[in-house]
Amino acid sequence: MRVQLGKILMASLLLFGATNLQGQDKKTKPDTTTFEIKKIAESDIILLFSYYEQDGNNSAVTGGLGTEQLTDITSKIIVNIAMDEKNAVSFDGGFDYYTSASTDNIDDFVSSASSKDMRIHANFGYSRKAKDDVTWGLKIGGSTEYDYNSFQLSGYVSKTSKDGNRTYGLAAQAFIDKWSIIYPRELRTQQWVTTDQRRSYSVSASFSTVINKRMQASISADVVTQSGLLSTPFHRVYFSDQVGAKVERLPFTRLKIPIGFRLNYYVNDFLLLRSYYRFYWDDWGVKGYTLGSEAPIKINRFFSIYPFYRYHTQSAANYFKPFGQHTNEFLYYTSDFDLSNLSSHQYGIGVRYSPADGIGALLFLGKNKRLLTLKEISFKYGHYTRTPNLSSNIFSFGMSFSF
Repeated sequence: MRVQLGKILMASLLLFGATNLQGQDKKTKPDTTTFEIKKIAESDIILLFSYYEQDGNNSAVTGGLGTEQLTDITSKIIVNIAMDEKNAVSFDGGFDYYTSASTDNIDDFVSSASSKDMRIHANFGYSRKAKDDVTWGLKIGGSTEYDYNSFQLSGYVSKTSKDGNRTYGLAAQAFIDKWSIIYPRELRTQQWVTTDQRRSYSVSASFSTVINKRMQASISADVVTQSGLLSTPFHRVYFSDQVGAKVERLPFTRLKIPIGFRLNYYVNDFLLLRSYYRFYWDDWGVKGYTLGSEAPIKINRFFSIYPFYRYHTQSAANYFKPFGQHTNEFLYYTSDFDLSNLSSHQYGIGVRYSPADGIGALLFLGKNKRLLTLKEISFKYGHYTRTPNLSSNIFSFGMSFSF
């Protein structure tokens, strides 16, 4: 079901370097970017796994009160095959399997059992290095789960300066999504929404530069537009001047503008400082600021650790009020705390083991006798808290191979 996937999809998918725009409308979630996956230059395979758990007491399914308990198991594979020096094809795919006490309350307001669902996704890509240090690529794919299907099409082009110190990028994405409309059990006697479609489009521009031998910086800006069913059909909203609930109602359009800035500083051979700032604005009234830092520490030539911290704060959407505080005079209303005035903290630590010659290798028999080398293994733990009382933990593991 869609609702609690909103709580963990960033934990499961962003884990894998997900883009700023997803087919689903992700709001403020834990930053669960788990691995610094370098851009694959040759033929590589990356395997990623994670376990995520959360608990809280502000479920939007039950009107802003009620359990948010959830667990999620994610597995993903990323494959990039260099066909020659200029052309490469790629594939990434995987699944998210979760159990959610919150979505189980779609049918029963109070229930101890957990709902279960699985999301399966896959994408295929092609990239080409053209003349004058220009690279471009295309990707097509999609995802499916019980009540939601998404189709994705994206493309990018980038140009690097002749000295390799500056890179300009432009990217675009489109998501064509379709809901299977599911209302709360007691609200199925009428039609609450007029469409089961959602469209999301984004354009992103970026610039990165080497300032000096120790410092690198980058800036990116996105424009995201969405239309269609942007509310969740099985979110309840309770009012102060009526008995019973209504289905969450939100505008049918949304404009988002995030702007991000990164700065990396090379202290010495053993320490690198990474910092990040992001400003977010949308026309629903949400303004947000995010600060993040990471400090990879090289213990020796093979082993490194990287503590990290992230802080986020945002204002509430114009249409948000907690349980039982809405009145019928409002056209739009939600009690989803992802759209509330909130602040969050995430901190944790990661470890990486990456010998220069790899960890091990396996020789494939045949005409080409390719060698599959395990280059790197990584583990990361993160703890997340969000006001008023949501908390979560994520454990992630990754392996990188080359051949």
